[in-house]
Amino acid sequence: MRRVLIAIAVAAASVGAGYAQDVTAGATAFKKCASCHDVGATAKNKVGPVLNGLDGRKSGSVAGYNYSDANKNSGITWDEASFLDYIKDPKAKVPNTKMAFAGIKNEAEAKNLWAYLKQYDGDGKTK
Repeated sequence: MRRVLIAIAVAAASVGAGYAQDVTAGATAFKKCASCHDVGATAKNKVGPVLNGLDGRKSGSVAGYNYSDANKNSGITWDEASFLDYIKDPKAKVPNTKMAFAGIKNEAEAKNLWAYLKQYDGDGKTK
């Protein structure tokens, strides 16, 4: 029984460590986005909207940001699947937007970026 408990504790610790590594790698990936987007408690809209509270948010809904009609009418509600599909090639997924970013083709990097963004709630606090 003791061995089972130790194995469970080790597995839980390694899952947590993997998540922390994903967020850290995601912070590095976010550097590609930071010239246009902001996150965190003091985030402001830039060329692109603030990305706080992205998970579960409807596309085109950040107050104070002037979205293109294409983005407002895309019908996207952001979650991991929609984000990963979009970030591969934003211009192909939602044409005629202001988004000029070529995309992140590497799936692991995109997943790390999602883990990083998902940690921010709507107020920019980390969950």
